[in-house]
Amino acid sequence: MLLLVIAILFVIAYIGGARRARSLVSPGVTLNSLPGHYGSLVALWTCLPPLLLMLCWGMLESPVIDRLLEAQLPAGIQAEGSNRVSLALSKVHNLAGGANVESDPDLAPVVLHLIDLQSRNRILSTALVLALALAGFGVSLRRLAPSLRARNEVEGIVQTLLFCSSGVAVLTTVGILSSVLFEAWMFFGKVNVFDFLFGTTWSPQVALRADQSGSSGSFGAIPLFTGTLLISMIAMLIAVPIGLMSAIYLSEYATPRIRNYAKPALEVLAGIPTVVYGFFAALTVAPILKSLGADVGLEVSSESALAAGLVMGVMIIPFVSSLSDDVINAVPQSLRDGSYGLGATQSETIRHVVIPAALPGIVGAVMLAVSRAIGETMIVAMAAGLAANLTANPLESVTTVTVQIVTLLVGDQEFDSSKTLAAFALGLVLFLVTLILNFVALKVVQKYREQYD
Repeated sequence: MLLLVIAILFVIAYIGGARRARSLVSPGVTLNSLPGHYGSLVALWTCLPPLLLMLCWGMLESPVIDRLLEAQLPAGIQAEGSNRVSLALSKVHNLAGGANVESDPDLAPVVLHLIDLQSRNRILSTALVLALALAGFGVSLRRLAPSLRARNEVEGIVQTLLFCSSGVAVLTTVGILSSVLFEAWMFFGKVNVFDFLFGTTWSPQVALRADQSGSSGSFGAIPLFTGTLLISMIAMLIAVPIGLMSAIYLSEYATPRIRNYAKPALEVLAGIPTVVYGFFAALTVAPILKSLGADVGLEVSSESALAAGLVMGVMIIPFVSSLSDDVINAVPQSLRDGSYGLGATQSETIRHVVIPAALPGIVGAVMLAVSRAIGETMIVAMAAGLAANLTANPLESVTTVTVQIVTLLVGDQEFDSSKTLAAFALGLVLFLVTLILNFVALKVVQKYREQYD
């Protein structure tokens, strides 16, 4: 509701600022900018400070309230440590929110205090936001004058907003990378990096107590890397040829009527949820492969890399096809006409002119498809299984890095154990592999762009 009120104030401020600017016009007096710029200036100064206040308030509200509640908790709970305090605060929030949890008489005063704090917080935040919006409206409206460079100021504010938006994206990336690096560093403090990168046994199960058997797991990630590469290779063998040939046909040979029906039908594959592909792979493709293998005397596992790779390849076809089609269509017609003028056939023109000219974009599409294959989780979990087998046989069950990351982080985990920290180490390796793929693709694109631009 508060955002809705601010949106209404934005419209009112814009209209009021524009009307105020028009009223300043008189014989011999002209505006430095258009009335719309004055209206935009008033609207921005009316809404941006309240929105910034709401953002800061929302970031500080929860920790401040939790700190105030922590002081109200019984002394016995505070003496038990931070974990007990966190559980108590979580229960207090659930009780205050009306969740169906067992009540605790010791926490009843804290729940009432939280309800009172939330009520006061809503009143205070609403009052401050509205007061700041009205103050911004009044001050900016009084600043309007014919000589005010409203357009320059509006453009400066918009440029600052755009810079902040790009900064959020960059800082988010840096934050994610820093978090993964820190947790991976903690993991490598417990497990040797060479044992992780070159070990051949993956068994991350760690005992809860030191006196239990298997108190130290095995974190050799070679089986995970092998399974990831095997399934991705099978998927690429399906997706790249079919996708590229589909793109060539749709852009060079298909009539407009066929293209209008075939291209949307092909791109429908990209909109199917991956869990549906997983069901299809587990319930249809895997039994068919197992039956066909039995007919020819091959033992095919009910969960195999081949089943997951085939279905994943079908899923990735639209990525290769659609992007390659757009790139091929972007090749200038003059190149084709020049080839035809020299006596080349259509197929020769496609092989020797169109495909080389479109190669940078095609390489980018393939690299995007490879990244998509490496990062796929649901199909592998449902069709290839969870067994970390070190094998190059596509008929056996394997697992991938992403599936193991999900498995390690499922359920209640302690984030200081080697088992949980292993997920961040795997994520770091996955990030580095994707970075290398992007770097290779960029180098290929730069090389061929210098040749054809």
